[in-house]
Amino acid sequence: MKIEPFQIAIPQSELDDLLRRLRATRWPDEVEGAGWADGVPTAYLRPLVDHWATAFDWRAHEARLNAQPQFLTEIDGQQIHFVHVRSPRADAQPIIMTHGWPSTAFDFHAVIGPLTDPDAHGAVGAPAFHVVAPSIPGFGFSSPMRTDGWSIDRVASAWSVLMENLGYADFIAQGGDFGSVISPALARAVPDAVRGVHLNALLNGAGVDRSRPDPLAGLSAADIGAVEETEAWWAQRSAYARLQGTRPDTLAYALTDSPAGLLAWIADLEWAVGDDVLPGEVEVEKEELLAAASIYWFTNTAGTSARIYKEHGDLFGDTPYTATPTAIASFPRDGTRRAIAERHHNVVRFTEYDRGGHFAAVQAPDLLVEDLRQFVLDLGER
Repeated sequence: MKIEPFQIAIPQSELDDLLRRLRATRWPDEVEGAGWADGVPTAYLRPLVDHWATAFDWRAHEARLNAQPQFLTEIDGQQIHFVHVRSPRADAQPIIMTHGWPSTAFDFHAVIGPLTDPDAHGAVGAPAFHVVAPSIPGFGFSSPMRTDGWSIDRVASAWSVLMENLGYADFIAQGGDFGSVISPALARAVPDAVRGVHLNALLNGAGVDRSRPDPLAGLSAADIGAVEETEAWWAQRSAYARLQGTRPDTLAYALTDSPAGLLAWIADLEWAVGDDVLPGEVEVEKEELLAAASIYWFTNTAGTSARIYKEHGDLFGDTPYTATPTAIASFPRDGTRRAIAERHHNVVRFTEYDRGGHFAAVQAPDLLVEDLRQFVLDLGER
């Protein structure tokens, strides 16, 4: 498998075009006083678009992202982009970290240093890792998307090929959001290679599959209450997933033509899982949000990344059981219940946190790193 070094280099003409489109944004009318009840309000989005157009420095972010070693390869006919940072420690173990939507492989930038070189980050002697962080096909620089049919299992198969070709015979699989279903699928695909699975933002840990007989059987009253709360929340917030799961190509025209529309679409989801805290102000830093939106814009992947919802289907649906030892870190707004997670995973560690959120690698990188370290130490004692 041919692996080539990669550096992001967005042409200035594309930057100029983005700024022109942002300045020419056509704003919708809205009902007075609606706030966030009906979607993203212009009172929030206008200043954010203005910041993107006037204060956001893409070149600075481009240089920051390029500071991490990146590569391109081809697997199963698809270009795959990945970040690969090796630890200076001789006892380091490999880990593959998978993002979700609307995230990118660069969400892990704040955890890579502490994971690869804990000694230099105030954690002398803590477990060290060689970090591989690929972009899911159709996301970011794993584009253009050449074929459909990139199911969760097919992505997992590609990841197994990637790790094999990097020379890693056994490793840890970590992931959040869609990464939380890709990582277990990887463990099922190559169970002898995956030593452990570490998950956050678990898709199949908060709701139940209502199509199964007696879906609430075995759950406590507290678990059932949490499921009902999740289902009520999902009924109000799931429009984006339903559209992406049924008509992603139709949606793509709007998101591909309007950067303000793309930003609103991403920000609405960031707000929905951020415990009603405005994205870009506390839960998700403004610069990180705009960097992610810029990557989606420059790579023209708003539509192809949405296709993963269509490929995966019901986010709360049943998935095959994963026997590999699994740790779950539950952050605010994840809604993960251990009893539900244990239907799908061999849960050996379950930790709830009161800080962070659905995008833990960005919102609480220190907690995610420490949970990963402790899980690996626990694995060594098993």
